[in-house]
Amino acid sequence: MTKANVHSIESFGSVDGPGVRFIIFLQGCPMRCLFCHNPDTWELGKGQEWSADELLDKAEKYKSYWGEEGGITVSGGEALLQIDFLIELFSKAKLRGINTCLDTSAQPFTRKEPYFSKFETLMKYTDTILLDIKHINDSEHRKLTHHGNSNILDCARYLSDTGKKVWIRHVLIPGITDNEEYLTQLNAFIKTLKNVERVEILPYHTLGTFKYEKLNIEYPLKGVEPPSKDSIDNATKILMRGLQL
Repeated sequence: MTKANVHSIESFGSVDGPGVRFIIFLQGCPMRCLFCHNPDTWELGKGQEWSADELLDKAEKYKSYWGEEGGITVSGGEALLQIDFLIELFSKAKLRGINTCLDTSAQPFTRKEPYFSKFETLMKYTDTILLDIKHINDSEHRKLTHHGNSNILDCARYLSDTGKKVWIRHVLIPGITDNEEYLTQLNAFIKTLKNVERVEILPYHTLGTFKYEKLNIEYPLKGVEPPSKDSIDNATKILMRGLQL
């Protein structure tokens, strides 16, 4: 039996997947996104240990609120760092008739073994993927997250080829990911995918800056304000251009 390092749990999530969700935030993330609002999730090995059965038992207490679409969502940190646990959790969830959703940036994704076989197994038990694309340009992605994006875009293509249901999510950051040329490039990539059910703009915010102060870390985007409603509306129009969702 595998145990996970869990950062936190949200019993009634309404924005991380279809319907009402029981959300499990796993500990650990390899990326260092400049806009991250949860730096306390970065370090691996921290958090509280939970088994799959313990989490599912707790989740099922809220099952009556889920309706037809709800279920569990696993997020992070970066959930795919604990892929062995995810396989156990999601396979057991399906035995209980629970809808499963994975919120990921796909940074750990690779077609090398043994990881790729594990990922294929995980997908058998995953109903929906919330795929966070941080930046479409590899060099800019490195500046923004300290990692490249070639394997992330490869993951998106793999999910498209296999027909797995995907929601694309993108953080809109003024001066970084909000100009029309950039958004048009991202839109062009999304249009190559055959499995996208939804595209979501996540407006940049500063709600997590107090965590940086608590951890004695300098906040990288100090002075950057959240995008305006007009900016969000414009970005949404560009990203949705030509998409039949």
